Parts: sequence; C-alpha cells; structure tokens
Amino acid sequence: MDRDPTVDRDPTTDGDTPVDGSTGPADEILDIVDENDQVVGQSPRGQAYARGLRHRCVFIRARDAEGRIFVHRRTPTKLVFPSLYDMFVGGVVGAGESYDDAALREAEEELGVTGLPRPSPLFKFLYDNGAGQSWWSTVYEVRCDLPVNPQAEEVAWHDFLSEEEVEARLADWTWVPDGLAAYERLRDYRAGG
Repeated sequence: MDRDPTVDRDPTTDGDTPVDGSTGPADEILDIVDENDQVVGQSPRGQAYARGLRHRCVFIRARDAEGRIFVHRRTPTKLVFPSLYDMFVGGVVGAGESYDDAALREAEEELGVTGLPRPSPLFKFLYDNGAGQSWWSTVYEVRCDLPVNPQAEEVAWHDFLSEEEVEARLADWTWVPDGLAAYERLRDYRAGG
C-alpha cells in the first residue's frame, strides 16, 4: 500500500530507526494512549499520524561538560519543519518500550554516540497543537561528554550553546513547535511553576 510520505514524518522522529524490527518508520508499532497516558491500543506510526492518534514521545536536553545545550537545525529536505531549529533530541516511544529506554535510545541515535549515561527524567506533559498532533511527552536531561556526530541527512547544523545564547535566539530563529512547547514548560519547571 502506498502511503503519503508526509504522514510518516514527525518533527521529533524523522528518519528514526524503528525499535520493533519493522521495515520503516511508518510501520513501527506505537502504543496509542488516552488523555491520561493509559495504553488503549496500538497502531503503525504512519496510521497514528494520519489519524491523529495520541502516542508517546521523549524530549532530551543534551548538555556538554560546560553546561551548554545541544541545538540543531533540521535539513532543508525534511518534509515536516524543514530547516527549523530544535533544542532537544528525541522521538517516539515504541510499543511496549518505556519512556526511559526510549530517551537513552533516541539521545544516542540523534547525537551519534554510544555510552551515554541514562537521561534523567524531569517532567511529563501532553503536547497538543489542536490540529491533530498530540503526544504524551517526557522531558529529560543528559550530560554528553562525548564528541557528537549527528547524521548529516537529519541535521544541517549543530552546536552547543549557552542558555543565554539559546534565549537570545528564541525570537530570531524559527523553532519546531513541540520542542518550543517543551522548552517553555522546562523554563516554568525550573522556575518552580
């Protein structure tokens, strides 16, 4: 069956390797969850996106030894959010996979490293853009002292920026919307609210 390639894309998961042995990202099986993050079924990722089914996702803020944040710009060939910036790495949680296991897997994949410490969970929130994109998201943080090697087909540019540098670019750069939502919630979390 032919699928619309835009259905198989997600701002946090473009190009991910499926965790369940399926043939491609659209075929990867995801847990479908309700408004309370309880599993209510399973679906291939492509169908979950096409039908607007709520699933699970992880966002990992990676910092280097100096405390700077890994920031990257997506390649212009991306079908969703091409050339937009993100201050998180992450992706979908596979069916039966824990948030914690997905966070480590996604961080290592997207940073192009192995041997990271397990990311520390900070909080969970429901992302919903009101237009059919909705996922339960757990936000993590990890320190990456390893040299990063992001995939060239996924990342057009990357650097580690200070918190102040990221803040200064919020208004000037165009960010992926779910990553920006996670960032705003992280600021509130850090501020105690």
